[in-house]
Amino acid sequence: MNNKNKPVIGWREWVSLPGLGIERIKVKVDSGARTSALHAFRVEPFQREGQDWVSFDIHPHQYDLDTVVTCEALISDIRTVTDSGGHQSQRYVILTDVLIGDQQYPIELTLTNRDTMRFRMLLGRTAMNGRFLIDPEGAFLISPSIHQLE
Repeated sequence: MNNKNKPVIGWREWVSLPGLGIERIKVKVDSGARTSALHAFRVEPFQREGQDWVSFDIHPHQYDLDTVVTCEALISDIRTVTDSGGHQSQRYVILTDVLIGDQQYPIELTLTNRDTMRFRMLLGRTAMNGRFLIDPEGAFLISPSIHQLE
């Protein structure tokens, strides 16, 4: 595998989820997680034109419970996911585009309540596979730092 032309990302980065109306969200790059996970609450499945959809709210910014973005997405799957603590739960899976640096492409996201977690989103290895190299000591290598954005 040729790694010469792959951009390097740090252990945390800013990304966008344009299909969900999320302009920026800080992610923890987690090569130990297979699938990416997005913070979601008030998760409600519904039917639209004979298809299974899900409506959910998120707090896109760390430590900010006042800002809420309401999203809707087509349900791609429902899976049993084992978290880092070994707990299993059923999660809705959606497919949506992610924008990292100058790359935009579809990824799978599981929806789970991450209110007690520091990051609102985990970027799992299948979302990065073949696209990036990870520098575990670096942060915001492909996106501006927090201080530049806030």
